[in-house]
Amino acid sequence: MIQFRLNGETIYFDGKPETRLLQFLRLEKKITSVKDGCSCQGACGACMVEINGEAKLSCMTPLAKLENANVNTLEGIPDEIRDVIATAFVEKGSVQCGFCTPGFLMRTKILLQKNPNPTREEIKQALTLNLCRCTGYVKIIDGIEEAAIRLSLKNESDKPEIPGHVGTSYPKYEAYEMAVGQRKFVNDLEFNGMLYGALLFSEHPRAVVTEIDTKVAAELQGVIRIFTADDIPGDRYVGLIYKDWPLMVGIGETTRYIGDVLAGVVAETEEIARQAARLIKVVYEVLEPVTDPHEAIKPGASPVHSHHDNLLETCKVYRGGHADEIITGSAFVASGIYQTQRIEHAFLETEGAIAMPDKDGIHLYSNGQGIYVDRKQVASVLGLPDEKVRVTLVSTGGGFGGKEDMTVQGHASLFAWLLKCPVKVILNRDESIRMHPKRHPVYMDMKVGCDENGMLTGLKLYAVGDSGAYASVGTKVMERVAGHATGAYHFPCVNLEALTVYTNNIPSGAMRGFGANQVGFALEGCIDDLCKQGNFDRWQFRFNNALTEGKMTATGQVLKGGVGVRACLDAIKPYYDNARIKGLACGIKNSGVGNGMADFSDVIIEIISENEVHLQHGWTEMGQGVHTIAQQVLYQETGISPAIVKVTVDSSAGIPTGMTTSSRATALLGNAILDASKQIREDLKSHSFKELAGKTYKGTYSYDLTTKPGADVKDIITHFAYGYATQLVVLDESGKIETVYAAHDAGKIMNPLMFEGQVEGAVHMGLGYALSEDLPMVDGHLVSTKMRDLKILRAKDMPEVVVLGVEVKDPVGPYGAKGLGEIGLVPTAAAVANAMWAWDGKRRFELPLKK
Repeated sequence: MIQFRLNGETIYFDGKPETRLLQFLRLEKKITSVKDGCSCQGACGACMVEINGEAKLSCMTPLAKLENANVNTLEGIPDEIRDVIATAFVEKGSVQCGFCTPGFLMRTKILLQKNPNPTREEIKQALTLNLCRCTGYVKIIDGIEEAAIRLSLKNESDKPEIPGHVGTSYPKYEAYEMAVGQRKFVNDLEFNGMLYGALLFSEHPRAVVTEIDTKVAAELQGVIRIFTADDIPGDRYVGLIYKDWPLMVGIGETTRYIGDVLAGVVAETEEIARQAARLIKVVYEVLEPVTDPHEAIKPGASPVHSHHDNLLETCKVYRGGHADEIITGSAFVASGIYQTQRIEHAFLETEGAIAMPDKDGIHLYSNGQGIYVDRKQVASVLGLPDEKVRVTLVSTGGGFGGKEDMTVQGHASLFAWLLKCPVKVILNRDESIRMHPKRHPVYMDMKVGCDENGMLTGLKLYAVGDSGAYASVGTKVMERVAGHATGAYHFPCVNLEALTVYTNNIPSGAMRGFGANQVGFALEGCIDDLCKQGNFDRWQFRFNNALTEGKMTATGQVLKGGVGVRACLDAIKPYYDNARIKGLACGIKNSGVGNGMADFSDVIIEIISENEVHLQHGWTEMGQGVHTIAQQVLYQETGISPAIVKVTVDSSAGIPTGMTTSSRATALLGNAILDASKQIREDLKSHSFKELAGKTYKGTYSYDLTTKPGADVKDIITHFAYGYATQLVVLDESGKIETVYAAHDAGKIMNPLMFEGQVEGAVHMGLGYALSEDLPMVDGHLVSTKMRDLKILRAKDMPEVVVLGVEVKDPVGPYGAKGLGEIGLVPTAAAVANAMWAWDGKRRFELPLKK
């Protein structure tokens, strides 16, 4: 019998002494403010608790160590202290996706009771155990400083309420609830009679499955049923663009990567389901995997897919003549072969889903990035009409593109549909890293020329992207590599070729930046090389060649307004002039899917009463603040207070929306709300707001004028808008980064605090991309599935980040707003590489950078 106190209550535990405290808190006590982000790897800090006055990770603490201990979760902290810290976090913008925030709140409480007035450096050191993928830590440190001030004063003067107009730092939607752990994520949800699923993955990247023996597993007590490919009633293949990804691989078929699912187990508990999955015996005929994309496209290479050769798509753009001739005749020529690495998204909340029968259909709770896309794919798997599948978004704990493809949604739905009861399926951290698509490793052979005056003449690019086992959105990523190859500059001549290649590696798909940061690394290295050869000032060279209205992007799109490159360069100029060891890079990133596909959004606004408004849209809230922007736009247009607006995302609304991707949600949803608000304003001319109770307003917006890259049309429009940025990285004498200055053109800064937080978080991700992060594979197998081995930067590793807001209005976005989520890290790695070249004179062609 183990005795300890939990939140003031005496606990007597007579179970397994090796049981982790995290499991006890979540499963036995139903305390879900402690989060499981790393599956007991001790790597994320989301499960942090207080044990005898010390900050401890509950996932690493067996109950055997708690004899006579005093344990507190956030629920055990005095209300007034928890409220002060949480409020400070909310007001300082410390909360984005919110999954990690309760752990940071707990760390703050313990830090401040020991050191009531810590310096920023002391705060950074104290946060070593805590990981955040969204914020870049800047706003978290701000929140801790603010909490220290308020707790030391022991009272707080009244602060004026922020009304919520566009352009104000209105607090993020549900930020307080997330901070204190009250807002539920998928894995926090419980339903009566719920069962638990676990998946069995392939042991080999390429092998014929000759036998799946489930007999021993099925006999394990607590196992309800084991599922294989034969149990799927509908279409077994899913995919965002190409339906090439099987929900499960069947007997006699060949696996294509180590994340392929061979079977699923449903049991009374997750522990039993996982134990049973390990008991399933699979016999394989192991084949040699195809892992090198260059070898994969050679004649005679083994095909990853029997129906298609390994070259999935080639994107070509040729304009302005023959690049080889033009570049050869240029005064200065820079060239290089650049290689970027595979990157794991590392969102703190792993993928999860809960499905349950709903009349003659299915109801799915998902943390994916597109509920209507999930609905369509799940309906196809089950052989149901789309309208028989309802998908409810549970706001997700980070996405960054990694939750666009389905992972467990289809399996949970299949299990629940066939068993006629609720089933939860959650990936642990190892499985998440194994299964979902990553950032593309891209090989780039680039050549760039300029004349004697430093004006760019031509660019040639041959790029090969390892898209892994399945298409995902790989072709679109490589189209962005081609479409962003000229970056923020005008080139008269462009010859581009970008190949999307199948291999037996983990699939590559959407990740923040979507190809623009890969090719930006290559381009900006060449730009600095030209500057060195011609003795051109690096800032002036970029300013002279910068895109302006009337100039062309790589694809030949003539920009017709809202071009903010030079404004970003102007914002950086004073810091550039004052810095000695420095690297400079510019970036451009499209908003909207474009490339010949329509971008659209709808919104439904229901006036419930004078004290309640229900706003429904189809975009995923994953920390970027789309719900908050919706509230602010509605308030700006109608005067409806954000405080009474509830936002939901549920397919029952019947407003199909695409993936939350390509930095497009603010522009598209904002314009849809502008449309709906016209009628609300009109009705308010003759009625009081109270009298509008019961009325519903619908708004819509669509942009369908884009063209495919390389299309033979007169007016090329590959995207409806672009975001622009310039970043300056300053090093000290030892080559360490001191400061990152990030000038970003948002068109209209809708919420200054969220704007800064998005840029700071993106810079953090960009610095990791530049300096440390990697997800290596050998022969189709991961070298590691440990979160710490991803080498994500901690708070103590972060330099100062100075965000410089720029507003050059876009002709399409609401109030001139542009996409922001992705552009934030597009220039970062290139700026770091250029700074390191300035420091030691060595050009670097591969990420992560090595000193």
